[in-house]
Amino acid sequence: MTKILFIGGTGTISSACSQLAVDRGFDLTLLNRKTSVRQAPPEVRIIQGDFRDPSAVSSLLAGQKFDVVVDWIAYTPEQVQIDLDLFRDKTDQYVFISSASVYQKPPASLPISESTILDNPYWEYSRNKIACEELLIQAYKKEKYPITIVRPSHTYDQTLFPFHGGWSIIDRMQKGLPVIIHGDGTSLWTLTHHRDFAKGFIGLLGNTQAIGDVFHITSDEWLTWNQIYQWIAHAAGCVCNPIHIPSDFINQFDPLWGSSLLGDKSHSVIFDNSKIKRIVPGYKAEIPFSRGAHEIVDWYLADPGRQKIDQDFMNIYDRIISAYLNQGV
Repeated sequence: MTKILFIGGTGTISSACSQLAVDRGFDLTLLNRKTSVRQAPPEVRIIQGDFRDPSAVSSLLAGQKFDVVVDWIAYTPEQVQIDLDLFRDKTDQYVFISSASVYQKPPASLPISESTILDNPYWEYSRNKIACEELLIQAYKKEKYPITIVRPSHTYDQTLFPFHGGWSIIDRMQKGLPVIIHGDGTSLWTLTHHRDFAKGFIGLLGNTQAIGDVFHITSDEWLTWNQIYQWIAHAAGCVCNPIHIPSDFINQFDPLWGSSLLGDKSHSVIFDNSKIKRIVPGYKAEIPFSRGAHEIVDWYLADPGRQKIDQDFMNIYDRIISAYLNQGV
């Protein structure tokens, strides 16, 4: 039985992968802090500890070896180096979760493949992921460290709206207030349900063809941002009244939101998934966002406690709209 360690394992993407790993008979251990709203499958073994304390992790995992180690929550080269030192000679495959936001922005051509140049001057998150990948590739070249790099794009579950503001945006829709859509809303975007992602991802674990290689795993459905907001509004039983505002204008008021737009969401992205389909035969994303939108809205409606309004963000939101409408006045 394949023995797997997930560092994390109850996050937006990893929770579906944990469940599918168990369903497929893997021996799965999670190392996490038990802070997620998502429950781990009852079949997994959970080790609770501080995964950023090398000495503590070394003690918790003393004497253990895993066929596969996956770090879902490594974001910097320093964190990856800790993993490399900790799991050297203790795993046959180390899987790093990168991000499709590492690809060239704006993209020079579409579709995006794994060979597309990595370059994102707009978003520090993406630049850190690129640096992590470079460190891992060097480890593979110098010592044949058994790495696999996976680049998810925008992957969601029922708890996650695909835009900043969460339920606050639905509240605006219900009240008939304007909702910001960046740009003119016509750029193409790819949203991948986490259960679809899991089907491709689990096929890479223990797969010798994946060693020393990189893969992105996404849906083949392309939607405009106008369509994405419309599907959410339809699922919530209300109407979206959009106001289209340039991403660089938004960035002037909220650099966190703005960097995620300028460094990722404001650009059209279409992915070539032929590589993952070749290595994991039968992989196919089957959950359209029209269905996923209903899962998200239904999850929030099931518990009024989830319907939280971020008033600080809404204050910035209204300032952006006011400033945009009053330009030149």
